[in-house]
Amino acid sequence: MRRFLCPDCGHEVYFESLTCVSCNSSLGYRPGAGIMSRVNGNNAQTCANRQQIGCNWILEQPEPSGLCLSCCLTTTIPDLSVTGNVDRWARLERAKRRLVYSILGFGLPLPPAMAGDLKTLRFDFKGDAVLPDGETERVLTGHDNGLITLNIAEADDAVREKHRVALHEPYRTLVGHFRHEVGHYYWDRLVADRNAHEAFRWAFGDEREDYGDALKRHYEQGAPADWRQRFISHYASSHPWEDFAETWAHYFHIVDSLETAAAYELPTLLTQFDMEHYPSPYRGTPFHVLLKGWIPVTVAMNEMNRSVGQPDFYPFVLSNTIAAKLAFVHALIHDDVLPAPGADGQTVNM
Repeated sequence: MRRFLCPDCGHEVYFESLTCVSCNSSLGYRPGAGIMSRVNGNNAQTCANRQQIGCNWILEQPEPSGLCLSCCLTTTIPDLSVTGNVDRWARLERAKRRLVYSILGFGLPLPPAMAGDLKTLRFDFKGDAVLPDGETERVLTGHDNGLITLNIAEADDAVREKHRVALHEPYRTLVGHFRHEVGHYYWDRLVADRNAHEAFRWAFGDEREDYGDALKRHYEQGAPADWRQRFISHYASSHPWEDFAETWAHYFHIVDSLETAAAYELPTLLTQFDMEHYPSPYRGTPFHVLLKGWIPVTVAMNEMNRSVGQPDFYPFVLSNTIAAKLAFVHALIHDDVLPAPGADGQTVNM
């Protein structure tokens, strides 16, 4: 994430800021330019969701719905008559804006959402429903032909933490959910549409393995004993598609965190990252430079979190095999020659 300043007084503001706390200027984020802009009196068209859920984005061009680039991607919002759903929806949209920020940063294709168009990215935010017979109709989080469905219960910290513990996950965040699920969408666009299946199978395995059977086996038997050397997470071991989506999400974690570290001028954490020659982790930075810069950041930030009694900032191990999968995602995003994965399983991060 970049660093943002108030355009009027130069005071530090956040990506989500609606108002500068120093000079009280109303602010809006321009996704095309990647800057924070003053809203007062400059005829900027703010998102129609600004008042209700605090979306601070500005429309780059007229849109009949009055919704910004990010909010336009949502095709179903939760039932707002249910207590707490406005806040849940706001949290989901806040996390989605960070996802869209990264998609734009990478220059990935993002066509306007259109219902029924399987090539476009759409989001449905739904909650479980109690049927007339008293049974509960569960909403499952997942991806299906460009449509990403998220159960709004995940916006509740207590629910998300309960699921994290039950599934033995070190991470379970809204931003992580979005980054993971969008990995499935971009698998369709960047692997399937480009007929890059063979390169993908070389790195992740054969996605033609029955998905339902693979998940059933995973939940019944768990991950293989050596999963930490071969997969970024326990769940990644379930099927090549999930391995890719988990790896994709972690690549987003790494790049956005490195941009944040660089933006806030943390040179002691970035001694291995050549900011002079590679000013943006999102564009034009070789993967080996990203990985080399990531190691000291994770070590330092893990210690920072431990200093205040918090869980590790990045509690994951990147073996050479996992790093090669991350390199594959990097090449896929930047349209480079797709690499072959390593197989020695040596650890390159902590």
